[in-house]
Amino acid sequence: MTTHDGVLELLTRGEITVRGRIREASNAALYCSVALDGREAHCVYKPVAGERPLWDFPDGTLAQREVAAYELSEATGWGLVPPTVLRDGPYGEGMCQLWIEADPARSLLALADGDEPGDGWKAVGLAEVGEGRTALLVHADDPRLRRLAVLDAVINNGDRKGGHLLPVADGRLYAIDHGVTFHVEDRLRTLLWGWAGEPLTEEALAALETLDASLDGRSALAGRLAELITRDEVSAVRSRVRALRRSARHPEPAGNWPAIPWPPV
Repeated sequence: MTTHDGVLELLTRGEITVRGRIREASNAALYCSVALDGREAHCVYKPVAGERPLWDFPDGTLAQREVAAYELSEATGWGLVPPTVLRDGPYGEGMCQLWIEADPARSLLALADGDEPGDGWKAVGLAEVGEGRTALLVHADDPRLRRLAVLDAVINNGDRKGGHLLPVADGRLYAIDHGVTFHVEDRLRTLLWGWAGEPLTEEALAALETLDASLDGRSALAGRLAELITRDEVSAVRSRVRALRRSARHPEPAGNWPAIPWPPV
């Protein structure tokens, strides 16, 4: 058994003990420990019963969308979403995700004076910083973020905020909070617009080619997604993958939906 499979088994079969609540979360998000056969880890448990209704998503589906985002991330080979499973817990069925401890010293967002982002940064847009002043919001020109921008376009992420980016001490980047994803209409809202309109990397095009093949109706990935999201939403994923392959460019804001989530962090 690989270490990764071991984590999934722990998350799926381990006994969950609630340690506290993550108060800044918009839905019920519980900080927990999970233990199995002498192994223990920390995790986030989001019960379906604690989801607030949304006008544009079916009730009680956010946990499944979080798991579907993990499955898509794994299919790219980029490993951007922490191990995530759907399981029963102390408050019923919900999403259980490995807790990731971010390194606060590794900043990926900043505010810059002037109109240009500077070397190593990409511009997002102007942000109000108080007292009538504005500053340029920028994100790092980082290949890990660029992969995430592609993944977000595939899953149609409607809520990519700065607080969802978790760089860790070993150099990896994880992204969390994927409940507002997979809508059939274009709902992409993100802080990662720095590459908008630019050509996709060869790495991204190769990952999209792999996804396209993996989303065949008889594939394991397509079958797994069909357990988590609707048939139309699975079809929309493949359509987005193919549109990205055709354009070979990062998407640009569509103009029919706010391009940046609020609050941005």
